Amino acid sequence: MTKSELVEIITQQQEGVTRSEAEVVVNTILSVIGDALAAGDHVELRGFGSFTTKARQARVGRNPKTGASVMVPAKVVPHFKPGKDLRQRVDSPA
Repeated sequence: MTKSELVEIITQQQEGVTRSEAEVVVNTILSVIGDALAAGDHVELRGFGSFTTKARQARVGRNPKTGASVMVPAKVVPHFKPGKDLRQRVDSPA
């Protein structure tokens, strides 16, 4: 599902919400989650899951094309852990 498909579903399911209003809401939610993660905060949406960041240490990688060793710098990456309800919904037969 893409962001535009999500906006379209919201407009269809919620009477009185225009496409532009739904788009503003979706963009705002994603922006707030991204800003919180960039600040090092934890975002938890009960029943859905939690977003955190994880630190990855520097390491020696390999260029797959040439086989040469390459130094991969340390970085912080986003991490999502699904909540119990989401795991059960995904795991159950459709």
